[in-house]
Amino acid sequence: MEKAKIDLYQFFTLVVLHIVGTSLVVGLWTKAEQDAWLTILLGMTICLPLIPLYIYFHHRYPTLPLTGYARIILGKPLGTLLGYLYIIYFLYGAARNLRDLADLLILSTMENLPLLITMVLMMLVLIYVLYLGIEVVARLGEIYFVVIMLFGAFAVMLIFASGIVDTDRLQPMLENGWTAVLKLALPYHIIPFAEIIVFTMILPYVNRPQSVIKMGLWAVIFSGILHSLMAVLTIAVLGADLAVRSTFPLLTMVNIINVADVFQNMEIISVFILINGVFFRIALYFYSALIGLADLANMPKNRLVFPVGVAILLLGWIVADSFTEHMEAGWVVIPYIHLPFTILIPLLLWVVSLIRNRKKPLTIGTSESGKGSG
Repeated sequence: MEKAKIDLYQFFTLVVLHIVGTSLVVGLWTKAEQDAWLTILLGMTICLPLIPLYIYFHHRYPTLPLTGYARIILGKPLGTLLGYLYIIYFLYGAARNLRDLADLLILSTMENLPLLITMVLMMLVLIYVLYLGIEVVARLGEIYFVVIMLFGAFAVMLIFASGIVDTDRLQPMLENGWTAVLKLALPYHIIPFAEIIVFTMILPYVNRPQSVIKMGLWAVIFSGILHSLMAVLTIAVLGADLAVRSTFPLLTMVNIINVADVFQNMEIISVFILINGVFFRIALYFYSALIGLADLANMPKNRLVFPVGVAILLLGWIVADSFTEHMEAGWVVIPYIHLPFTILIPLLLWVVSLIRNRKKPLTIGTSESGKGSG
């Protein structure tokens, strides 16, 4: 494994950036209309138990990523197969987010730039950063977290100063009852939080494992509240109907800012937030696939950075023929891809681990495997 360490604050910022990512700008929650903020908070609450579940494995196997302890829990043949399936899952997650970012840049600011060229340029930056290692990603995360929060606060201030917020647009609440809210929360609005499965590949690098569960819970709660407040603000500005029909609700919202004819056409704020938020989502998915492959193939990470980056680039290029198809596919694959890999399989691993280790006490900071590979 890579010789690296990240501190708890860096871990917190990476979790928040990963959860928020594209969701603040793309706004998939808008299908819930006025009840969007409820579905987000419900999805967050449902996913909170995943934090101790993921960290259970980290405490029992502190030096190993998911691909490592899967082989111990399930045996080498089945565990190796599962490890490669997770690598494919991480590659797919990185590719979808790369496509999200490229499509937004083209649709919002660079309409004359070819999609493939846009993706290649972004991937070259990602390859360079990932070659430098997780510590560099973590240091960038703690810097950009502050910058994004400041940009976001400035945008919110301008929105209120423009006088475009109407809280009446938040009504009626629960117009279609709790059943409609639950149908969107399960499975769709748990996924942004459940995608922290990528941190099962990164937890071995956190330098204070005894405190990581607390920090992880705070990061998820903070992200859920932030996401919910942005949903409330977007609906209050655009109304549920326009928010649902808008491809990029946050971009639409900041475009109507006008403060004394001085601050207007502020789409650069939402584009900046998206670029940086999605960058870290891609980087974390990319790194998870990279570490998993290095672990299974028993190869140095840096030898695999370029081929893994090329695989992500090609997958992102062919994943859909158009942006509309790409977005529609995102809703279709959630129940069949995200739910098994983020919830069902980890639960299965937990049950098998309990059965196999029922006579062994859980000791934080000790490893049953001795050391990791890769």
